[in-house]
Amino acid sequence: MEAYIYDAMRTPRGRGKSDGALHDVQPVQLLSTVLKSLKERNNLDTSLIDDVIVGCVSPIGEQGGDIARAAVLDSGYAQTVAGVQVNRFCSSGLEAINMAAAYVMSGQVDLLVAGGVESMSRVPMGSDGGALMMNPQLIAQHKLVPQGISADLIATKYGYSRNNVDTYAAESVRRAVEAQKNGFYKSMVAVKDEIGLTVLDRDEGIRPETTVESLSKLKPAFEMLGSMGLDALALMKYNHLVSINHVHHAGNSSQISDGAGALLIGNKEMGQKLGLKPRARIKAFAIVGSEPTIMLTGPIPATQKVLKKAGMSLSDIDIFEINEAFAAIPMLFMDKLGADHSKVNVNGGAIALGHPLGATGAILSTALIDEMERADKGVGLVSLCIGGGMGIATIFERM
Repeated sequence: MEAYIYDAMRTPRGRGKSDGALHDVQPVQLLSTVLKSLKERNNLDTSLIDDVIVGCVSPIGEQGGDIARAAVLDSGYAQTVAGVQVNRFCSSGLEAINMAAAYVMSGQVDLLVAGGVESMSRVPMGSDGGALMMNPQLIAQHKLVPQGISADLIATKYGYSRNNVDTYAAESVRRAVEAQKNGFYKSMVAVKDEIGLTVLDRDEGIRPETTVESLSKLKPAFEMLGSMGLDALALMKYNHLVSINHVHHAGNSSQISDGAGALLIGNKEMGQKLGLKPRARIKAFAIVGSEPTIMLTGPIPATQKVLKKAGMSLSDIDIFEINEAFAAIPMLFMDKLGADHSKVNVNGGAIALGHPLGATGAILSTALIDEMERADKGVGLVSLCIGGGMGIATIFERM
């Protein structure tokens, strides 16, 4: 049985700080915004939806206690609709989509909503703690370091200079500026307040003034952290390197953001019953573990694995969305797999637009479907690196 995507919606990404436009919006409201939009745009009888699966990376406080079920109730969905919250770090939104697809493909569920949410301005990253960050024995045994150190380790190991990563980042911003100007982000719904006034209707983090020269003036973000013993910890495993060259900073790393996204996923029969035309279908998906010190290389083996599952080669993919957690991540992906930059993050990525952790997988999937429709392309792939050393990849086919 096949899993079809009948629609996909996302909010704009707001700056994930106290002065960001979405700071006053609770995460359940962000998620409700996209759930309501799916219901209204498709005239859904929500009693036919079995479940809502939602990725969230810091499931604590306002984002804890099963935010998926809370958003179901807040959105006016039928009370028969269940909800579940999942966490696979930065890939949580895509993990939710893959789980929903698996339910449909197995024949056990007919219709679900899957996506993600993160309000990083209200629930700071790392609020929920965890052994990967706080267990000294585990950290010492596996040489676990913060992701910024891992990103700089990748840049050092594979020879990416400061100018290389800044050049990539400037291009990401240029593409995002063009996409926003030309209205390429079709499946976006504005966030509104209680009386219906628009809070935010466009991605807030795009900095059109960005150039390689302006980026070159920013100080490395992780150099001081590395000097406190974390570089030395990573180099115990990568002892062929003399030192780590710290090249990443706020301008060539993903922006802290608030946002939500959701996809309506079901089988063919349910789509026909509801009179819905599918926008895409899920061809295959894969998850892998990878070396946890360097941590962020997972998209490469995950993509190789999903291509093998689908019986496809890289040349079969028309469009790629590779999460720009740090500039070195998509750069290494392109270099190792031979992906052409003209096909990768064609409308900008998280460096330019933001990375609302649990929501990003759903937002990238929405962006991919929008771009396949706009550019008349048939096949796309979404992949994200994941904390703790993992990678995820999903192949989408346009209908």
